[in-house]
Amino acid sequence: MLPVLVMPTVFWQSKANVSGAQPVLNAYQSRLSNVIVENVVGTVGSLLPDDLEGSRHQRFIMRMESGHTLLVVHNIDLAPRVNGLKVGDRITVKGEYEWNERGGLIHWTHRDPHSAHEDGWIEQASVRYQ
Repeated sequence: MLPVLVMPTVFWQSKANVSGAQPVLNAYQSRLSNVIVENVVGTVGSLLPDDLEGSRHQRFIMRMESGHTLLVVHNIDLAPRVNGLKVGDRITVKGEYEWNERGGLIHWTHRDPHSAHEDGWIEQASVRYQ
């Protein structure tokens, strides 16, 4: 009988998916960036003007139930605008968290046309924008 060579299987993921509010709070407290977060629920705290430099982005402040606030930066060149968005709307977000002193931001809330980055989305009133 010939010996069988078994190669170890290595699983590596540079950006772990984490769900809900707690991972966002942990990433903020640990000053982490490049963290894929999903099912982050909150309400729209304020609407900001679109960022029109380079790729266009719809921007708003999201307030989680904990009171923690995040800037959401949604690329409207790659995904549809979240229509009729207003202060107080309940939203759920999947995207990439980036740390900053103001609470952080979530971007990549859209599909990646090159399939090199994990897709994100925003849900509002049972409609998913990606």
